[in-house]
Amino acid sequence: MSFLLRWFLAFILIAATFNPTEYSYFSWVRGNFSAQMPLAVFMGLILLVGYIIYLRATLRSIGGSGVILVGALAASHLWVMIDRGWLSLSDRSQTIWLAILVMSVIFGVGLSWSIIRRAISGQYTEDDADD
Repeated sequence: MSFLLRWFLAFILIAATFNPTEYSYFSWVRGNFSAQMPLAVFMGLILLVGYIIYLRATLRSIGGSGVILVGALAASHLWVMIDRGWLSLSDRSQTIWLAILVMSVIFGVGLSWSIIRRAISGQYTEDDADD
């Protein structure tokens, strides 16, 4: 599975949970929780499992400092784009989509780090050696 697929799945997980449109778990729950509580809880638990998988894998592979570093790199990239006038944060929904993008990149890097590291350095991790 490539980095792009891992990143895309992280993007779908985060965007399905919350986004500025009406098509997200939070928007749906806000309007339907009392009428469809069992389904809302079930779907919430499915999303929670996805977040646990991504968070554990990300923290295990790049750690907290890696999360901060990848987030800082993404934020500084956005800062350059804003400074150059290529991007504006005046639109609230665009800012939310950018936050979703940054979070999904962090998860994508976290889930793909051993593959990226092996490609750069040629070294295998302990998990790779078991296969």
